Amino acid sequence: MLIAQLAVILFAAKLAGDAAARLGQPAVLGKLLIGIVLGPSMLGVIENTDWLHELSQIGVILLMFIAGLETDIDQFKRTGKAAFAVGVLGIAVPLLAGYAAGAALGMETGAALFLGLLLSATSVSISVQALKEMGRLQSKEGSAILGAAVIDDVLVVIALAFLLSLTGGDVDLGAVVLKKVVFFTVAVLLAWKAVPLILRWFAPLRVTEAVVSAGLIICFAFAWFAEATGVAAIIGAYIAGLGASFTDYREEVLDKAETIGYALFVPVFFTSIGVAADFSGVWQHWPLIFGWSVLAVLTKLVGAALGAKWAGFSWGSSLAVGAGMVSRGEVALIIAGIGLEAGLLDDELFATMIIVVLVTTIVTPPLLKAIFSRLQPVRRTA
Repeated sequence: MLIAQLAVILFAAKLAGDAAARLGQPAVLGKLLIGIVLGPSMLGVIENTDWLHELSQIGVILLMFIAGLETDIDQFKRTGKAAFAVGVLGIAVPLLAGYAAGAALGMETGAALFLGLLLSATSVSISVQALKEMGRLQSKEGSAILGAAVIDDVLVVIALAFLLSLTGGDVDLGAVVLKKVVFFTVAVLLAWKAVPLILRWFAPLRVTEAVVSAGLIICFAFAWFAEATGVAAIIGAYIAGLGASFTDYREEVLDKAETIGYALFVPVFFTSIGVAADFSGVWQHWPLIFGWSVLAVLTKLVGAALGAKWAGFSWGSSLAVGAGMVSRGEVALIIAGIGLEAGLLDDELFATMIIVVLVTTIVTPPLLKAIFSRLQPVRRTA
């Protein structure tokens, strides 16, 4: 069953991606949509099993590792101010709007705040792929999106811990903050000092693909360390990629990691998002889904765009950055699960928000495409 489903996923994902590209849309959009078609919501050919989830996790980790390898460090440094502003305002606007909407619907303060926090989450894995396809990952907008994603992840997790501690959850806010400090301090030092040493040590080993194996070991180790300290695994993988990008082995690791990732794991990740969606019994609440989806898209788009504009970006570039932050992805799904366990979301609202997260993920690629098509092409120097 596993082998057959993998064959179906890869075949369908490649064809759907090609179809989307021929229609002028990012290929990732086709892969997301084909997941819905293959999943339980429509054909039921692919089941949302544990193995699919685990393979998809490897896919998103590799995707962010590759993004780290491709990041233009100088551009990344120049967009530091923008990344901070985008990260902060990209949280503040959805948080306040989500809280106000929840309160207007008669929700208790804790639940309304949690909804606002859920809308504040961001996962840029889908945006990364769309930006790669458009050749914009190394642009100033792409760098600002990636930097803001790191800031967003840290602030949302800390805010979540603070909220849970106020609503009776057994959470030590000080320990949460300390873990974040430990992770970023250790991860940056390891990326700076240890990653080059590990790659140099592996390079002369008389085994096949020693260097790329070392890169994957580093990638997965950083991802595990991030999860162990309460940071998203994709942030750890991204920092690992940044560390490897400074070495002489960057091109070799990037080339082989892309081959491994895009041949199997990354298509499984994109398709699995659609497969995980189950629309049964949810569409009776379509007005609520529509309203929350519009709020989710607009608040993140506007909040992040205002942050970029404040940092000196043009309005076009600011909107492009805002579009790149719209997708809530797996980060919001994790937060929603925590809210369900803590009693801050009931089953009905939980199902509604899962669909809202899916909507934000699906609209991100075409939204990015539409906005970036109006910007000047990236100037490349020889």
